[in-house]
Amino acid sequence: MQRFLQITLALCLSLGFVPGVSPAEAQVRLQKAASVSAPQDVLRRGADLESARRWGEALTHYEDALRDFPADPSLTQRLELARIHYGIVRRYNDASFKRSLAAMNLDDSIALFDEVILKIQSHYVHELDWAQVVAEGTRGVQVALSNDAFVTEHLRVTPTDRIEQFSQDFPRQVSARPVSDRKSAEDAIRAAAQLAERQLRIPAAAIVMEYVQRAATSLDDYSTYLTADQLNDLYSQIDGNFVGLGIELQGDRGALMIMKVIAGSPAEKGGLKPQDRIVAVNGASVDGMTTEKAAGLLQGAEGSQVEVSLQSPGEAVRRVRLRRQQVEVPSIDQVKIVDSKNGVGFLRLSSFQKTTPKELDDALWKLHRDGMRSLIMDLRGNPGGLLTTSVEVADRFLSTGRIVSTRGRSPDQNWTYSAHQPGTWRVPLVVLIDRDSASASEIFAGAIRDHQRGTIVGQNSYGKGSVQSIFSLGHQNSGLRLTTAKFYSPLGHPYAKVGVAPHVTVQQAAKPTAGGGLKLLNTQEDPVMSEAIRVARELPPVQ
Repeated sequence: MQRFLQITLALCLSLGFVPGVSPAEAQVRLQKAASVSAPQDVLRRGADLESARRWGEALTHYEDALRDFPADPSLTQRLELARIHYGIVRRYNDASFKRSLAAMNLDDSIALFDEVILKIQSHYVHELDWAQVVAEGTRGVQVALSNDAFVTEHLRVTPTDRIEQFSQDFPRQVSARPVSDRKSAEDAIRAAAQLAERQLRIPAAAIVMEYVQRAATSLDDYSTYLTADQLNDLYSQIDGNFVGLGIELQGDRGALMIMKVIAGSPAEKGGLKPQDRIVAVNGASVDGMTTEKAAGLLQGAEGSQVEVSLQSPGEAVRRVRLRRQQVEVPSIDQVKIVDSKNGVGFLRLSSFQKTTPKELDDALWKLHRDGMRSLIMDLRGNPGGLLTTSVEVADRFLSTGRIVSTRGRSPDQNWTYSAHQPGTWRVPLVVLIDRDSASASEIFAGAIRDHQRGTIVGQNSYGKGSVQSIFSLGHQNSGLRLTTAKFYSPLGHPYAKVGVAPHVTVQQAAKPTAGGGLKLLNTQEDPVMSEAIRVARELPPVQ
């Protein structure tokens, strides 16, 4: 049976999905851009990242900048270019993609394109423009011809001037064929692939795969083709478990900085700690590698071993051998009473996955036994997760009424989710959000706001507002993440490009600790938390 899930996710590229690496095994948190004073400063910084081929960081840089300068067309163009390059690097650092590409001929790849395009035609939230599908794929091929990962794989010995001339002529030659339906689109792509194979000796299937990828990614910021490994990683993220080391990483001056070590993981058992820097993997120095490639060296099958060379602050390099194992990733942590006198409870909800409802029940009962009289739920930095999980979480605090509604082009995407009386907690509630609270986080916060069930504190949320469905494909064990609907608040307000507004705005967010958490009680460093505690103390009982 084909696996099909409805899932709401934030911008995956900037919030944890890493080329060739399980997002839970080594979630490379690409460094955020520094505050900018003008778009020109952003473009200069972006150009530096592009010149260094640091496409993941460039992508994050432009995404952040567009929040401050949303109307700047040059930033939008650079963002899209960085996204295409980043996707190419991702695929060519993905072992499952390279295996499937080696096994495909032209007809196989066209069949895969056909399957993807039929899914889009049937389920995507908007109508398909066939000519645009081909044009976007052609653009993707042009970008690939200038991408180091693609060139290294397919054009290592081809003269640069020959590649550049082909790239210039390619759009004109492809556009000579009129495209008005699926059959003519397939014919145009087949001819384009044969042309590249004939003139540059690139495998025709490799060209078609760029059209496959762009057919999805050009639709919106969230739709994409998923390789077999990426699909499995996504299901692992939804389930809250994965095979790996149990660390979160960030690129840091020629090394990988460990930002967080998951409790009970191989990394914790091996003595790895936050702020340790990985300088080599299996004896290979990571200096000079892209963050994506360096993190990819940590990837491997369950039970396999990897040697990491670590440098702790002020200490010499040490080597540690770790065995990759199944790791359970909790979605709720920091469950505690933060003000015992007033019974203010606290929990941090980092994602909405399958295990979240049970984790929430356990946390709430613990806090209840500890004397909770009000609750602060921290959704800052939460990129989303399962739509159905966000509904279940909201249902814990709402007794009646609509939680969220979805509307799509297909009737089977039009749903209304409502609360149920049994199991409702009537504890006074404060919800913390910030600019990175997205998707399922916004469904929860928006429902609480519309029903006047609690107080929202922090910053305006991300503003995602769309539902993605995950489709397994019959070809190459791959998949497709596709926007199939938009979602709306209980009062019918859209979330897309709008987000959820807080009742109490506090601009400065909490600072992350070395362990990946938040400093909760130092009010000078976390004014959001300080304000939340003040609000929680004053909340009246829920009627």
